[in-house]
Amino acid sequence: MGLVPPAQFIPILEESIRKLSVIKAMGIGIEIDDFGTGYSSLSYIAKLPITALKIDRSFIVEMANSDDNMMIVSTIVSLAHELKLRVIAEGVETEEQRGILKLLKCDEMQGYLFSRPLPAAVIEAMLRAE
Repeated sequence: MGLVPPAQFIPILEESIRKLSVIKAMGIGIEIDDFGTGYSSLSYIAKLPITALKIDRSFIVEMANSDDNMMIVSTIVSLAHELKLRVIAEGVETEEQRGILKLLKCDEMQGYLFSRPLPAAVIEAMLRAE
């Protein structure tokens, strides 16, 4: 499938915004996954009725070793908070990454530092135990 020309994209975007707004009004959160890579666009963040941004793990993994990635993560967190969005960091694997993200006021984190992927039944049992 090729790229949609801009004139044809506007009605698609408007329809998507309408549908997402209905979903959000139902109390369902809408997140943009892998933010910062691929087709992520800053121009759509304020238009789409989203509730959170998930920072792509590629930025998190290199954050402690790369000033550029640290600046990108910090900027995404600040931008999201200014827009009243939650921020989720994916791919958190070390205490160092966790500490940096806490300092940056990242709202949520996920990754192997907290748990490997688990079957639904195991997660359910863990949640019931808490």
